[in-house]
Order: sequence, then C-alpha cells, then structure tokens
Amino acid sequence: MHAKILFVHALSPLHAGTGQGVDVIDLPIAREKATGIPYIPGSTIKGVLRDACQDDKKVAIFGPETANASDHAGSAQFSDARLLLLPVRSLAGTFAWVTSPLLLRRFLRDAQNSQDVHPPASVPEPANGTTCFVANQDCALLLQQQNAQRVVLEDLLLAPTPHATIATWGSWLGNHLFPTETYWKETLKSRLCIVHDDVLGFLLQTATEVTARIQLEPDKKTVKRGALWYEEALPAETILSGLVVAAPTQQSGLDAKAVFEAIGQLTTATLQIGGNATVGRGLCQLQLI
Repeated sequence: MHAKILFVHALSPLHAGTGQGVDVIDLPIAREKATGIPYIPGSTIKGVLRDACQDDKKVAIFGPETANASDHAGSAQFSDARLLLLPVRSLAGTFAWVTSPLLLRRFLRDAQNSQDVHPPASVPEPANGTTCFVANQDCALLLQQQNAQRVVLEDLLLAPTPHATIATWGSWLGNHLFPTETYWKETLKSRLCIVHDDVLGFLLQTATEVTARIQLEPDKKTVKRGALWYEEALPAETILSGLVVAAPTQQSGLDAKAVFEAIGQLTTATLQIGGNATVGRGLCQLQLI
C-alpha cells in the first residue's frame, strides 16, 4: 500500500459537524462514537481538495462527478483526520498543545502504513490524572507555585515531569508541521504536553469552542424569534492527522508518485474545511508528508 500522512492545522475555529445534536449544543462537531475523539470525515477532505484541483488530473485522482460515479474510482483514498493535538488554555504560556498516549499510539499505527515517515516509537504514559509530561525545565507551561512547579490547563492542576521523549516528539512534529517556520517549531516543542487518557477525555468535553449564534430580522435588525442556536468548533491551532492512500486505476494512467505530487501541490495554499466559510471558520493549512 502506498500511503502518506496528512496533517490538518486549523488556523481558525473549525466546525466539521454532524448536522444535528442531542444535547444542549445544537450543532456539535463530529466525534467517534466509542471514544468521543473529534475528527474530520475523509469525504470532507476529499471534497475540499477536489474543489481546489483545477488541472486535467482532477478526474483521474478524485474520480468522476457524481452523475458518472460508476465509471471508475479515483486514484486517491482519504481516511478520516483524527485529533492529534488539542490546544488548551494554560495559566502559563497562553496555551498548551495537549495529547495523550491513546492519540499518539493511534498516530503511530497510521504511520506504520507510510514508508516515508519515522516518528518516535516511544510513547510515555502519565501514571495518573494528576500528572503530565513536558519537554524540559524551560517549558513555557510551567508555573511556580510555592515550592513546586505546576501546569494549569483550564481548571486542572497537574504536576509536570520533564521527559526527553516529549522533546523528541515536539521536534519531530514541529519539523513536519512547520518545515520552514523556526518560531512555530520551538513553540510547539515548548508547549507540548502529554496527559493521561482520562484527562484528555475530560478536556474533549470542556475545551472545545461553543458559540451562541443568532439570526436577525432583515428589516428590524433584531433577533428573529426562535433563531438562537449553539454551535461547537475545534479551537484554532488544533492539529489533526489522517492517511492519504494512492490506489491508481487503469483508467487514471497515473502512478502513486504522480498522485502524491498532485495532492501535495494542492496543500500549499490555505484551504477552507467545514461550515461557516463566510464568517472565516475552518481556514486550514494541510501538510502531506
């Protein structure tokens, strides 16, 4: 199988939703049923890249239009992009890029399908929900509290432990997410934090962005009766990852290298993913590695 990792970096709040909600949030983001982990459907990513493609390889890579969908399959397959790093408000350092052993291990499982990337193999696991791992003593998240250092995420007080593997993960992710941006490479490394899976589960429910939206009467500019709803979004700086698989068909006339080159060219510009494009939501930078 010919596969590459696709990173999605949200530059503005990202709403890839389910269309309906069953709780107090009217329009929640898409989440896996069993884990509650947010994701962007592969069909959404494929559609965005297809719309961005303007050359003669469009049909060969993404397949024919819906009316002729039975003619042949496209040469590229897209998995869902699952959460990898969640930005969480921090009392020191402004925000942390938070991940957990479960997220990293799922990422490693995807990376095994790609022969071109070699992320760190080790995944440190915090012993309990009151501790976390950071890169080093110079981490931007550390807060001195009396005689001890703490990391404060939202309203969670965690005891940090510097771990060399965190610095390795931070450097590896920074080099691939921000290959030409030294500032962001160092920022990711200094703000990377690994928490217990249970802590991540709590943050997935409390650290997303929820916005109250209204609709106005066109003439009066007052709130239209009954037109109030709550909408959830992944916050800006969220990092997700998925797989792109090259599966060339006889009809396409392309090999795997040509498929990846064409998709890589499409990721050089900022793309819009999800809903509310007219109000600046869902601006993303994609990185194919």
